[in-house]
Order: sequence, then structure tokens, then C-alpha cells
Amino acid sequence: MLKKILLVAAVLVTVFIVVVAMQPAEFRVARTTVIAASPATVFAKVNDLRTWQEFSPWAKIDPNAKATFAGPQTGTGSSFTWVGNSEVGEGTMTIVESRPHELIRFKLEFVKPFEGTNDAEFTFKPVDAQTEVTWSMSGKNNFFFKAVGLFIDCEKMIGPQFEEGLANLKALSEAPAKP
Repeated sequence: MLKKILLVAAVLVTVFIVVVAMQPAEFRVARTTVIAASPATVFAKVNDLRTWQEFSPWAKIDPNAKATFAGPQTGTGSSFTWVGNSEVGEGTMTIVESRPHELIRFKLEFVKPFEGTNDAEFTFKPVDAQTEVTWSMSGKNNFFFKAVGLFIDCEKMIGPQFEEGLANLKALSEAPAKP
């Protein structure tokens, strides 16, 4: 009887390992919105990491998170380090490419709750007198994240936060300029 239980357990573990190994090696989550503002206006809000707290959904999750800025105020080399609660975690976001009014690419280095490095980017496309903005994040799935992905859908976890962040960015960008 013990032999049968061990054999079944070994088969289940093997099947689990095979299923996990067959999961995608990479992921990408993206959301898009149209903002009634010029690409220059929207780009400026994203290119200055100090304004992120005004539209980031994570800033609302932990308003007491500690933020540290380094490098230039805007553009390539500008970075933002945060230390927050268990939902926000800890990490650093650095602008690695900044093409005015077109693209901002980031390197995201997560420390807590899990270590990992991902790429994120914002693209800005003029559409009539508005701007189509796409916020995306992509990265590699190691074995652990492939296994987690069987139970937690990255798309469903991060997608709604991107939608909220884009809605906040839209409201911020479309608001009348303060005198």
C-alpha cells in the first residue's frame, strides 16, 4: 500500500513539474487608453518619476511608502526606489530610454515580496488632437513564477492596476493647467 501511495505521489509530482515546465517562458501585460491631451503633455507626466505618485495605483495602496529619487529629474538615468508595505513591496524603477513624445522604457528591479527584473514601457501616439498611451510590462518566467502562474494570472493581477493608473494619468493630463 505504501508503495502505491509513493508511486502516485511521484507521478503527481512529475506531472506537476512537466505542466509547470510547459508554461510560457515570458509574459507581457499591456493596457491602452486615449487621452485628450498632446503627446508632449502626457509624456512629461510619465518622464518625471516624481509625478508618478499622482497617478500610480500603488501610491494609493500604500500612501506611506518611502520614495527616493536619484539621477536627473527626468529622462534616461532617472530612478525611483520605493519601500512599502507587503502589497507594494520594494524595488527600483529606472528610465533606460526616453524618446520625447514617443517612448519611455523602464527597468524594474523588484526586491520584495519577490526578486525579479522586468521591463516596462509607455508609448505615446498622436491620434487627431489626442494621445493613445500604452503601458506595458514584460519579463521572463522562471520555474517558480511559472508555477505561481498556474494559480495566479499575471494579466488579471496587473492589468486592472494598469487600467487604474492610465485612468489616473488621463485625469491628470486632461485637467486644466494650474496657474
